[in-house]
Amino acid sequence: MKATKLLVIIGTLLVLGLIIYFPGRKLAREHVNYETAVQNHPLSCISCHYYTQRTGFISKLINEDYLSPFNLTVSKDGRRLFVIAQDANELLVVDADKKNVLHKIKVGIHPHSVILSENGKIAYVSNQWSDNVSVIDLASSKVVDSLKTGNGPAGLALSADGNFLYAVNAFGSNLSVINLKTKEEINRFSTGNNPTGIALSKVSKELYVTSRRQNPVAYGEPLVSDFTVVNDSTQKLKKYISMNNAYLMENVAFTPSGDLALTALTRPKNLVPAIQVERGWMMNDGIGIIEQKPNGKVVQLLIDEPNSYYSSLFDVVISPNGKKAFLSSSGVDYISVVNLDSIRNIIANTSPQMLKRLANNLGTSSRFVTKRIKTGAVPKGLALSPNGKLLYVAEMLDDKIGVINTETLEKIYTIDLGGPKRITIARKGRRLFNNAAHTFQNQYACYTCHPDNHEDGLEYNFASMGRNIVNVISLREIADTPPYKWSGKNQSVYKQDGMRFSKFLTRTESFNYEDLDALVAYIKTGIKLPPNLMYNKDGKLTESQLRGKEIFNRSVDNLGKVIPKKSRCVTCHPSPYYTNLKLEDVGTLSKTDDSILFDTPNLNNIYASAPYLHDGRAKTLEEIWTVYGGDDNHGRVNDLSKIELNDLVNYLKSLRGSNYEKSSLKTQHASF
Repeated sequence: MKATKLLVIIGTLLVLGLIIYFPGRKLAREHVNYETAVQNHPLSCISCHYYTQRTGFISKLINEDYLSPFNLTVSKDGRRLFVIAQDANELLVVDADKKNVLHKIKVGIHPHSVILSENGKIAYVSNQWSDNVSVIDLASSKVVDSLKTGNGPAGLALSADGNFLYAVNAFGSNLSVINLKTKEEINRFSTGNNPTGIALSKVSKELYVTSRRQNPVAYGEPLVSDFTVVNDSTQKLKKYISMNNAYLMENVAFTPSGDLALTALTRPKNLVPAIQVERGWMMNDGIGIIEQKPNGKVVQLLIDEPNSYYSSLFDVVISPNGKKAFLSSSGVDYISVVNLDSIRNIIANTSPQMLKRLANNLGTSSRFVTKRIKTGAVPKGLALSPNGKLLYVAEMLDDKIGVINTETLEKIYTIDLGGPKRITIARKGRRLFNNAAHTFQNQYACYTCHPDNHEDGLEYNFASMGRNIVNVISLREIADTPPYKWSGKNQSVYKQDGMRFSKFLTRTESFNYEDLDALVAYIKTGIKLPPNLMYNKDGKLTESQLRGKEIFNRSVDNLGKVIPKKSRCVTCHPSPYYTNLKLEDVGTLSKTDDSILFDTPNLNNIYASAPYLHDGRAKTLEEIWTVYGGDDNHGRVNDLSKIELNDLVNYLKSLRGSNYEKSSLKTQHASF
């Protein structure tokens, strides 16, 4: 009797298993096909639901706390390296001879740069997500003070007399001048758009500040990015120098003799259809050279080669004798060595007309690039030893410092900073995101159009000449906001970065299945939204923002008329992501667009995503309604006064990530 019951139970379970297995397998296959937009992707539940956990026990289990060295500097005696560990929020003090980490000093959130005082006793560290500079006593290895800056401090420099600290504010697009005796900001200059780098010429006593984003221009107009020049002696803004057709200028350096200033830059071909990537016309990388003399030439030369590109240039340093420059290409894991005398010869013996042509000439680099040196994953900041014989490279996604002999031009060893040895799925995805190996001839990486996992502020043509122009969308906090692409045609990140990415952008084979799993895991779990310290520091809204919130949520206009649901801001943009995840028609189609609906964008940190609308035609949030929203299709606004519209815009600028409403900034900033 018992045996019979057991057989009945086993038989029942078997039948149920078969019933579940076959229909379930079919449904699972259909679900995978839908998510990936291909018929044979071996996507498993683990890939999609296990690797993409952002919080909780599983997230802690599958991820690691990496260091991610970003920038560094060297002590005057060459014995110590001071390394920014960006994901650990630390300054690492490294013994250059013994090749080990001596101290780990906690600083602010998302540190960017480090410099030393003239006597070498104090280190200054800029903290981008804390809006301050940590002052560190190196004798005790402790933070002894904090200096308030503008929004998003990045590059740092000391005045020639050592009495003032200059802090480049990337998010605020300005430069803070801090009196180190009083510890107060005494001046603030407007700079180019999204500055990050700064350097002081010891000869001219002038400061050059780079900019990564271009000045606002209409699509079809050549882009222009600015250098900001400040007189260190008078502490006054001197001038702006335009760098035409270029952007993403991260850092700048002067030759010791003061005859040249060099910056790394990217020359995008966003006015040319993306199909031209096969001809080398999508992204080019090079150096900008500014002669330091009256009416000096401003020159651009590509470091790319006809069949090999050196994308995502980041840092530039110059040897003590002024003969060599070293540039890090984080998109291909190489250091390019440049002969500066060859550069000087090209500038001196080439006509202005020909110099303009050389800015797009892929064959010119053979005249001045003497060596390419392979590094670890994603080289970022560079620093030379005092005698110039060693070049230290922050290998960001290897948690190591590469060391290069500048005479033999060979990498001789690495310094392990002690990060986790296990490479997680998300860490692998981050490497893929930053590497250009998957694009045609290494022209660009995901990072190129999405610096800092954001967007580059440009519009591109991915179809044919003059039609369907699109503004690059930020990747921050997109995990829970499908569909993707302005048209909403991509229902998942798998489709967006898989089939669609290779078809329209890279013109190469799609990512293999494991790589795509890793890339999706990083995009959905490793990309964080910076705090909105500029417009919403602690979640307490100003009176203007509170009035704007009421307008955003209103259902009745100023005339007492009920606003149709589709015309209410909150209908299409509900919290916490301020998108309804649907396609809408808000009357923003242009004559060159196909007749389609547009995906409702996420509004968190919208203040940092200019220009606006799908084609970037609105340069400011105000223009969305004052220039392009007169028909009230994009929300009911025509009854608003100027002050009320300002209040609405101020509220929109206050929106910040949903995670900041739920947890502290420290908890939110995990590393991958």
